[in-house]
Amino acid sequence: DIDHHIIGITESWATPDISDAELGMTGYVMFRKDRLGRRGGGVILYIKESIQAYEIKLEKEAECEEAVWCNIVTGNSTLTVGLVYRSPNISMEENEKIHNTIKEVSKQDCIIMGDFNHGHIVWTSLQSTGREDQEFLNLVQDSFLSQHVLEATRGENVLDIVLSSQKEFVDNVKICEPLGCSDHNQIHFIIKVKGERNRKIRYRNNFHKGRYKDMREYLAKIDWNNTLKNKTATECWNILKSEIDCVVDKFVPLKKHGKRSKKKHLSKEAIRKIK
Repeated sequence: DIDHHIIGITESWATPDISDAELGMTGYVMFRKDRLGRRGGGVILYIKESIQAYEIKLEKEAECEEAVWCNIVTGNSTLTVGLVYRSPNISMEENEKIHNTIKEVSKQDCIIMGDFNHGHIVWTSLQSTGREDQEFLNLVQDSFLSQHVLEATRGENVLDIVLSSQKEFVDNVKICEPLGCSDHNQIHFIIKVKGERNRKIRYRNNFHKGRYKDMREYLAKIDWNNTLKNKTATECWNILKSEIDCVVDKFVPLKKHGKRSKKKHLSKEAIRKIK
Protein backbone atom coordinates (compact mmCIF):
# COMPACT_ATOMS: atom_id res chain seq x y z
CA ASP A 1 0.00 0.00 0.00
CA ILE A 2 1.13 3.55 -0.82
CA ASP A 3 1.18 6.02 2.05
CA HIS A 4 -0.32 9.09 0.40
CA HIS A 5 0.52 12.40 2.00
CA ILE A 6 -2.02 14.41 -0.01
CA ILE A 7 -5.26 13.15 -1.56
CA GLY A 8 -7.48 15.25 -3.82
CA ILE A 9 -11.02 14.28 -4.81
CA THR A 10 -13.11 16.17 -7.37
CA GLU A 11 -16.85 15.74 -7.90
CA SER A 12 -17.28 14.76 -4.28
CA TRP A 13 -21.05 15.36 -4.44
CA ALA A 14 -20.88 16.41 -0.79
CA THR A 15 -23.48 18.81 0.60
CA PRO A 16 -23.65 20.95 3.76
CA ASP A 17 -25.98 18.30 5.22
CA ILE A 18 -23.04 15.88 5.30
CA SER A 19 -20.82 16.61 8.31
CA ASP A 20 -17.03 16.60 8.28
CA ALA A 21 -17.11 13.70 10.72
CA GLU A 22 -18.75 11.55 8.02
CA LEU A 23 -16.20 12.44 5.35
CA GLY A 24 -13.05 12.62 7.47
CA MET A 25 -10.19 10.14 7.19
CA THR A 26 -8.12 9.03 10.18
CA GLY A 27 -4.67 10.63 10.13
CA TYR A 28 -5.66 13.40 7.71
CA VAL A 29 -6.87 16.99 7.97
CA MET A 30 -9.74 17.60 5.56
CA PHE A 31 -10.43 20.75 3.52
CA ARG A 32 -13.64 20.77 1.50
CA LYS A 33 -15.64 23.04 -0.79
CA ASP A 34 -19.14 21.84 -1.62
CA ARG A 35 -21.22 22.94 -4.57
CA LEU A 36 -24.10 25.01 -3.24
CA GLY A 37 -27.64 25.05 -4.64
CA ARG A 38 -27.11 22.29 -7.21
CA ARG A 39 -26.30 18.61 -7.19
CA GLY A 40 -22.87 17.18 -7.93
CA GLY A 41 -19.48 18.86 -8.10
CA GLY A 42 -17.45 19.80 -5.05
CA VAL A 43 -13.87 19.08 -3.99
CA ILE A 44 -12.19 17.53 -0.94
CA LEU A 45 -8.49 17.81 -0.11
CA TYR A 46 -6.96 15.52 2.53
CA ILE A 47 -3.52 16.35 3.94
CA LYS A 48 -1.60 14.19 6.41
CA GLU A 49 -1.74 15.43 9.99
CA SER A 50 2.07 15.25 10.14
CA ILE A 51 2.27 17.98 7.47
CA GLN A 52 1.96 21.60 8.57
CA ALA A 53 -0.86 22.96 6.38
CA TYR A 54 -3.54 25.60 6.59
CA GLU A 55 -6.31 26.84 4.31
CA ILE A 56 -5.93 30.22 2.62
CA LYS A 57 -8.42 32.73 1.24
CA LEU A 58 -7.82 34.37 -2.12
CA GLU A 59 -8.97 37.73 -3.40
CA LYS A 60 -12.74 37.92 -3.92
CA GLU A 61 -12.47 38.10 -7.72
CA ALA A 62 -10.41 34.88 -7.61
CA GLU A 63 -12.60 32.96 -5.13
CA CYS A 64 -13.75 29.92 -7.13
CA GLU A 65 -17.01 28.13 -6.42
CA GLU A 66 -15.44 24.66 -6.44
CA ALA A 67 -11.80 24.96 -5.38
CA VAL A 68 -9.82 24.75 -2.16
CA TRP A 69 -6.37 26.22 -1.47
CA CYS A 70 -3.85 25.40 1.27
CA ASN A 71 -0.35 26.48 2.18
CA ILE A 72 2.04 23.71 3.14
CA VAL A 73 5.02 24.70 5.27
CA THR A 74 8.31 23.38 3.85
CA GLY A 75 11.28 24.52 5.88
CA ASN A 76 11.53 28.30 5.62
CA SER A 77 9.05 28.58 2.74
CA THR A 78 5.53 27.56 1.80
CA LEU A 79 4.05 25.66 -1.11
CA THR A 80 0.50 26.50 -2.18
CA VAL A 81 -1.52 23.42 -3.14
CA GLY A 82 -4.85 23.86 -4.90
CA LEU A 83 -7.60 21.46 -5.93
CA VAL A 84 -10.07 22.62 -8.60
CA TYR A 85 -13.16 21.23 -10.28
CA ARG A 86 -14.21 23.04 -13.45
CA SER A 87 -17.64 21.93 -14.63
CA PRO A 88 -18.14 21.37 -18.38
CA ASN A 89 -21.23 23.60 -18.01
CA ILE A 90 -19.35 26.37 -16.24
CA SER A 91 -20.54 29.97 -16.51
CA MET A 92 -18.35 32.64 -18.08
CA GLU A 93 -18.12 34.41 -14.71
CA GLU A 94 -16.94 31.29 -12.85
CA ASN A 95 -14.52 30.41 -15.66
CA GLU A 96 -12.99 33.88 -15.35
CA LYS A 97 -12.62 33.37 -11.58
CA ILE A 98 -10.63 30.18 -12.20
CA HIS A 99 -8.35 32.08 -14.57
CA ASN A 100 -7.90 34.90 -12.02
CA THR A 101 -7.08 32.32 -9.35
CA ILE A 102 -4.39 30.68 -11.44
CA LYS A 103 -2.88 34.08 -12.28
CA GLU A 104 -2.72 34.94 -8.57
CA VAL A 105 -1.45 31.60 -7.27
CA SER A 106 1.16 31.12 -10.01
CA LYS A 107 3.11 34.11 -8.68
CA GLN A 108 4.40 31.88 -5.86
CA ASP A 109 5.55 28.28 -5.47
CA CYS A 110 2.47 26.20 -6.21
CA ILE A 111 0.95 22.95 -7.40
CA ILE A 112 -2.56 23.07 -8.87
CA MET A 113 -4.43 19.86 -9.60
CA GLY A 114 -7.95 18.87 -10.54
CA ASP A 115 -10.51 18.14 -13.22
CA PHE A 116 -10.49 21.12 -15.59
CA ASN A 117 -12.54 19.53 -18.42
CA HIS A 118 -10.34 20.93 -21.17
CA GLY A 119 -10.43 17.81 -23.32
CA HIS A 120 -9.30 19.34 -26.61
CA ILE A 121 -5.82 20.37 -25.56
CA VAL A 122 -2.94 18.23 -26.82
CA TRP A 123 -0.41 18.80 -24.06
CA THR A 124 2.44 16.99 -25.82
CA SER A 125 2.40 19.54 -28.65
CA LEU A 126 0.72 22.42 -26.78
CA GLN A 127 -2.03 22.73 -29.37
CA SER A 128 -5.78 23.00 -28.93
CA THR A 129 -9.10 23.45 -30.67
CA GLY A 130 -11.92 25.56 -29.33
CA ARG A 131 -11.86 29.05 -27.83
CA GLU A 132 -12.02 28.09 -24.12
CA ASP A 133 -9.35 25.41 -24.46
CA GLN A 134 -7.02 27.81 -26.28
CA GLU A 135 -7.60 30.53 -23.66
CA PHE A 136 -6.72 28.07 -20.89
CA LEU A 137 -3.60 26.89 -22.73
CA ASN A 138 -2.54 30.52 -23.18
CA LEU A 139 -3.12 31.12 -19.46
CA VAL A 140 -0.92 28.19 -18.47
CA GLN A 141 1.88 29.33 -20.76
CA ASP A 142 1.61 33.01 -19.79
CA SER A 143 1.75 32.00 -16.11
CA PHE A 144 4.94 29.94 -16.76
CA LEU A 145 3.32 26.79 -15.38
CA SER A 146 4.30 23.22 -16.27
CA GLN A 147 1.57 20.66 -16.99
CA HIS A 148 2.61 17.10 -16.11
CA VAL A 149 -0.25 14.79 -17.21
CA LEU A 150 0.25 13.68 -20.80
CA GLU A 151 -1.91 10.53 -20.92
CA ALA A 152 -5.69 10.32 -21.12
CA THR A 153 -7.52 10.38 -17.79
CA ARG A 154 -11.06 9.77 -19.10
CA GLY A 155 -11.68 8.03 -22.41
CA GLU A 156 -9.20 9.53 -24.87
CA ASN A 157 -9.06 12.95 -23.21
CA VAL A 158 -6.75 14.57 -20.66
CA LEU A 159 -9.31 16.15 -18.35
CA ASP A 160 -7.44 15.85 -15.05
CA ILE A 161 -4.18 17.76 -14.90
CA VAL A 162 -1.36 18.76 -12.54
CA LEU A 163 0.22 22.20 -12.87
CA SER A 164 3.32 23.43 -11.06
CA SER A 165 5.20 26.71 -10.91
CA GLN A 166 8.48 24.84 -11.22
CA LYS A 167 8.81 21.74 -13.35
CA GLU A 168 11.00 19.93 -10.81
CA PHE A 169 8.27 20.12 -8.13
CA VAL A 170 6.44 17.16 -9.71
CA ASP A 171 7.96 13.79 -10.54
CA ASN A 172 7.03 10.20 -11.37
CA VAL A 173 3.50 10.87 -12.68
CA LYS A 174 1.47 7.68 -13.06
CA ILE A 175 -2.01 7.20 -14.50
CA CYS A 176 -3.78 4.46 -12.53
CA GLU A 177 -7.09 2.62 -12.75
CA PRO A 178 -10.26 4.45 -11.59
CA LEU A 179 -11.18 4.19 -7.94
CA GLY A 180 -14.55 2.61 -7.15
CA CYS A 181 -17.32 3.67 -9.54
CA SER A 182 -15.45 6.71 -10.88
CA ASP A 183 -15.02 7.03 -14.67
CA HIS A 184 -11.80 9.04 -14.30
CA ASN A 185 -8.38 7.48 -13.87
CA GLN A 186 -6.38 8.22 -10.73
CA ILE A 187 -3.26 10.35 -10.99
CA HIS A 188 -0.38 9.50 -8.66
CA PHE A 189 2.71 11.70 -8.47
CA ILE A 190 5.52 12.73 -6.16
CA ILE A 191 5.89 16.30 -4.90
CA LYS A 192 9.57 17.20 -4.53
CA VAL A 193 10.26 20.15 -2.27
CA LYS A 194 13.26 20.93 -0.15
CA GLY A 195 12.81 21.08 3.60
CA GLU A 196 15.19 21.85 6.39
CA ARG A 197 17.02 18.82 7.71
CA ASN A 198 18.08 18.09 11.25
CA ARG A 199 16.08 20.98 12.56
CA LYS A 200 12.70 20.50 14.16
CA ILE A 201 10.35 23.41 13.78
CA ARG A 202 7.19 23.36 15.83
CA TYR A 203 4.03 25.21 14.95
CA ARG A 204 0.95 26.18 16.87
CA ASN A 205 -2.33 27.86 15.98
CA ASN A 206 -2.26 31.65 15.89
CA PHE A 207 -5.69 32.30 17.42
CA HIS A 208 -5.16 36.09 17.28
CA LYS A 209 -5.47 35.86 13.49
CA GLY A 210 -8.33 33.35 13.38
CA ARG A 211 -11.16 33.95 10.89
CA TYR A 212 -13.93 33.73 13.46
CA LYS A 213 -16.69 35.10 11.24
CA ASP A 214 -16.04 32.32 8.70
CA MET A 215 -15.89 29.86 11.59
CA ARG A 216 -19.31 30.90 12.90
CA GLU A 217 -20.84 30.77 9.40
CA TYR A 218 -19.41 27.29 8.84
CA LEU A 219 -20.78 25.93 12.13
CA ALA A 220 -24.17 27.58 11.55
CA LYS A 221 -24.63 25.57 8.33
CA ILE A 222 -24.46 22.27 10.21
CA ASP A 223 -27.83 20.67 10.95
CA TRP A 224 -27.01 19.81 14.56
CA ASN A 225 -30.43 18.29 15.30
CA ASN A 226 -30.05 15.64 12.59
CA THR A 227 -26.31 15.23 13.12
CA LEU A 228 -26.69 14.45 16.83
CA LYS A 229 -30.06 12.70 16.62
CA ASN A 230 -30.21 9.33 18.43
CA LYS A 231 -26.54 9.61 19.41
CA THR A 232 -25.14 8.79 22.84
CA ALA A 233 -23.47 11.48 24.93
CA THR A 234 -20.05 10.09 24.02
CA GLU A 235 -20.89 10.02 20.30
CA CYS A 236 -22.21 13.59 20.49
CA TRP A 237 -19.00 14.74 22.18
CA ASN A 238 -16.81 13.01 19.57
CA ILE A 239 -18.77 14.60 16.70
CA LEU A 240 -18.63 18.04 18.34
CA LYS A 241 -14.90 17.72 19.05
CA SER A 242 -14.26 16.60 15.46
CA GLU A 243 -16.12 19.63 14.07
CA ILE A 244 -14.29 22.03 16.40
CA ASP A 245 -10.91 20.54 15.45
CA CYS A 246 -11.91 20.88 11.81
CA VAL A 247 -12.84 24.58 12.00
CA VAL A 248 -9.61 25.33 13.87
CA ASP A 249 -7.60 23.61 11.11
CA LYS A 250 -9.56 25.48 8.43
CA PHE A 251 -9.78 28.98 9.85
CA VAL A 252 -6.89 29.46 12.30
CA PRO A 253 -3.43 29.88 10.70
CA LEU A 254 -0.21 28.46 12.07
CA LYS A 255 2.82 30.24 13.43
CA LYS A 256 6.26 29.05 14.41
CA HIS A 257 6.60 28.11 18.04
CA GLY A 258 9.93 28.15 19.77
CA LYS A 259 11.95 29.67 22.53
CA ARG A 260 12.32 33.40 22.39
CA SER A 261 15.87 34.43 21.78
CA LYS A 262 17.38 36.21 24.73
CA LYS A 263 18.87 39.65 24.26
CA LYS A 264 22.61 39.54 24.06
CA HIS A 265 24.40 41.66 26.65
CA LEU A 266 27.98 42.82 26.59
CA SER A 267 30.21 41.30 29.24
CA LYS A 268 31.85 43.55 31.85
CA GLU A 269 35.21 42.85 30.28
CA ALA A 270 33.95 43.95 26.86
CA ILE A 271 32.52 47.16 28.34
CA ARG A 272 35.88 47.95 30.00
CA LYS A 273 37.67 47.45 26.69
CA ILE A 274 35.20 49.77 24.90
CA LYS A 275 35.81 52.46 27.53
